[in-house]
Amino acid sequence: MAADTRLAELLDLVVSQGGSDLHIFVGGSPMMRVSGTLIPIAKYPAFTAEETEAILKSIVPAERWELFMKDQAIDLSYAHGTEARFRVNGYRVQGAVALALRLIPHAVRTFTELNLPSTLEVFTQREQGFFLVVGPVGQGKSTTLAAMIERINESRSEHILTIEDPVEYIFTPKKSLIHQREVHIDTPDFKDALQGSFREDVDVIMVGEMRDYETISSAVTAAETGHLVFSTLHTNNAAQTIDRIIDMFPAEQQGQVRVQLAGSLAGIFSQRLIPRISGGLIPAVELLINNNAVSTLIREARTHEISAVIQTSSQEGMIDMDRSLVDLVRRGEVTVEHAYEHASDPKTFETYL
Repeated sequence: MAADTRLAELLDLVVSQGGSDLHIFVGGSPMMRVSGTLIPIAKYPAFTAEETEAILKSIVPAERWELFMKDQAIDLSYAHGTEARFRVNGYRVQGAVALALRLIPHAVRTFTELNLPSTLEVFTQREQGFFLVVGPVGQGKSTTLAAMIERINESRSEHILTIEDPVEYIFTPKKSLIHQREVHIDTPDFKDALQGSFREDVDVIMVGEMRDYETISSAVTAAETGHLVFSTLHTNNAAQTIDRIIDMFPAEQQGQVRVQLAGSLAGIFSQRLIPRISGGLIPAVELLINNNAVSTLIREARTHEISAVIQTSSQEGMIDMDRSLVDLVRRGEVTVEHAYEHASDPKTFETYL
């Protein structure tokens, strides 16, 4: 069977079974992740090295194949018919090609459909500021960002620029003008695209991922100069996110970055996808809103106190992760055991119960 035909069958299966990820590798049957659990697709025999390489080569543009052979890894997006797109990572394992493909549905879901707090609406209506969606890999950060960008698209006449590697959700312009630039195809890197945005009459910028201090510096500058900037980081909570950003800079620049971040930060939203009793996944969340108290803590390098501010500021719209988990338990959405596994402070979580 041709490589592209085998891949199409597997992707059809992921879509029909409600899967989120597909893994193709040498020496075993492909595996699919459904509701957070990896499941072998036993009806497919183990792939050979020649087969996995042929599958990857069938979807990588010819001009990028040489780069893969040089770097031994590649990220790209792949359209599967009219039903879905996939974010693809090709890499090598003991010399053989392996693939990880993540489903990106065509439809951008709403806050309600994603079970996200309505408070996020406030951040989509700001004129400027820096808003981060954070969490470990596979916790729905890109989907949340897409929902926020789509809300702006539906409600405001703005020029929106997304910078992604690769482009994931495809937006259809509604009230806004939307340009989506893909790293390695439309721009050399995130930094260059961000710096170019200052000359492109952009109002809203979405940076798919902040990987270095130059990108972060450009994003913070954009937020300071009248842009609304959204991005993601692979961090666990608000306090850790701020520390990670500061630590990316040389020591002699960290004081200035604290001042910039204290002034430009709008908020930090952290989420975890928890197995739902009724099936599927549901998010537990933390939301930090930058107020005078938080801004002072950032400037004075007292980020270890931020969690306490979140816990005591629910009246301002902030959300504590452990309270969010307890709320899901009380509503009968998740089990105590699953909630406890994701608690940021197990002792605090127990007191809330």
